[in-house]
Amino acid sequence: MTQDVFEDLARQAMRVEEAPWLEFVHGKLGTKAAPDGNRGRIIAWLTRLCLQADPNRWLYAYQGLRIEINRKGNARPDGCFARSDAFAGQGEWAGPDSVLMVVEVTSYDEDTDRRDRVEKPRAYAETGIPVYLLIDRDTCEVKVHSQPDGVRYEQVVTVPYGKTVTLPDPVGIELDTEPLTNWVR
Repeated sequence: MTQDVFEDLARQAMRVEEAPWLEFVHGKLGTKAAPDGNRGRIIAWLTRLCLQADPNRWLYAYQGLRIEINRKGNARPDGCFARSDAFAGQGEWAGPDSVLMVVEVTSYDEDTDRRDRVEKPRAYAETGIPVYLLIDRDTCEVKVHSQPDGVRYEQVVTVPYGKTVTLPDPVGIELDTEPLTNWVR
């Protein structure tokens, strides 16, 4: 499947109410469950923290990104942290150059292990996105991936919900994860 075919298919799927969101990571078509209430609440909470830290940067929810080496993949992270005008005029699938951090919140589906814990960290590191924040609702942990080397993230810090973790530069936010204990099932 080519990227053009994928993007046309993804556009058509977005018109269907309650359809899963499509992604194209490492040459594989995948689906991403639409956000549930707790996942949306986590992104809203994180958006507030990001805005408080720097009002000139924003956590964009569900912005499509061109990812991987040569931008041959498409992902729709739960959040993209970037300056407040980063995606103006770019359309549904934006370039990742101004993205400081991507955020994924695990969903309760069978693909989350492969997609959020294996494929996406690799794809985001290949893209050169400085920080990948994984909020893992299955394990009740937060994983902060940083220092991409073009293949993988060289540093991964894991903390259980309830602890504080630093989102490294260029994000530079101290994250108290205690509220996440309220949004798991």
